Amino acid sequence: MNADILKTLLEQVRRGEVSVDQGLERLRVYPFEELGFATVDHHRPFRQGFPEVVFGQGKTVPQIASIVKSLASTNDRVLVTRLSSEKSSELVKEFPDAEYNPTARTFAWAREPTRPDPVGSVMIISAGTSDMPVAEEAVSVARFFGNGVIPLFDVGVSGVHRLLAKRELMEKARVFIVVAGMEGALPSVVGGLVRRPVIAVPTSVGYGASFGGLAALLGMLNSCASNVAVVNIDNGFGAAYLASLINQMDRI
Repeated sequence: MNADILKTLLEQVRRGEVSVDQGLERLRVYPFEELGFATVDHHRPFRQGFPEVVFGQGKTVPQIASIVKSLASTNDRVLVTRLSSEKSSELVKEFPDAEYNPTARTFAWAREPTRPDPVGSVMIISAGTSDMPVAEEAVSVARFFGNGVIPLFDVGVSGVHRLLAKRELMEKARVFIVVAGMEGALPSVVGGLVRRPVIAVPTSVGYGASFGGLAALLGMLNSCASNVAVVNIDNGFGAAYLASLINQMDRI
């Protein structure tokens, strides 16, 4: 339940269109609902601007379905991240209108099929095709939160001319998410080219000495580009959430 929905409900009660008891019933699960195995935070959109997102990894299909139903009772849209294709096949039986992105491993349900007009532009850049699962997660989450998204994939530093050829397109972005594995150099390059915030996402892609993304993480943390900040390894969701806050500061 976000501020607009709560305001509308209060106005309806004030005008007599909704009784006090009906209003109380709608607010029954506000600010949270206990499901036994989970405590769903319905207050989050009102408090932070965006609804709670379900982390699918480690949860059973019945647990995820119950959480999604709870969130859908007070939100127009619900997102599940890190959901396997096997679990999505079961979950879609209960939510046939939902969309599953197998690369991003995201599952999105919406009450209305149409999306609101996107706000601003978040450019999501990946160094290589192998980084696409994390980059696609960022794309899916950024779009879910209402941002305009400009994807730019496979433009890593081993062929930096591919990135430089997109300089004009890069000028349209308000914030950048740069996803890279191996040595993690791409965010520094992007940071040196733009005057916008750059959120770096190290991935676990690389040979043995990359240590599952640790080399990329350390390289990004040591970036000489002052406009670069770093999230955790493979955390496309966290990067997209932060980019959404930056991109929509005048609305949230």
